[in-house]
Amino acid sequence: MSLSKHIKWNEAGLVAAIAQDWETGEVLMMAWMNPEALDLTLREQRAIYYSRSRQALWRKGEESGNVQQLRELRVDCDGDTVLLKVEQVGGIACHTGRRSCFYRLADNNGELVVTDEVIRDPADMYGIKR
Repeated sequence: MSLSKHIKWNEAGLVAAIAQDWETGEVLMMAWMNPEALDLTLREQRAIYYSRSRQALWRKGEESGNVQQLRELRVDCDGDTVLLKVEQVGGIACHTGRRSCFYRLADNNGELVVTDEVIRDPADMYGIKR
């Protein structure tokens, strides 16, 4: 009954997970999931990812308050990517304090141009003292 059997896990036992706003279709972020994160996301109906740097599960919003409530989960044709259609509670998906992690646009010269402003200072979101 586990969705995990339908997933083509990479060599590290992970699958790419794209978070998309369920109403607007805006792509908010990309993260990784392991089988436990995938199962818990379905069970808890909120986005839970696997942090490669911490080697641990990461419940989106556990520190920042910017939770992703799961509305729908889809698997691509190859089974190597999952799409989470989410309600972005708090309005911010990116750790930089922006709505989306995709806030930089490549111009014709290959330079990156910042297109989205910071909504909330990351230091405030994560309780970092300066």
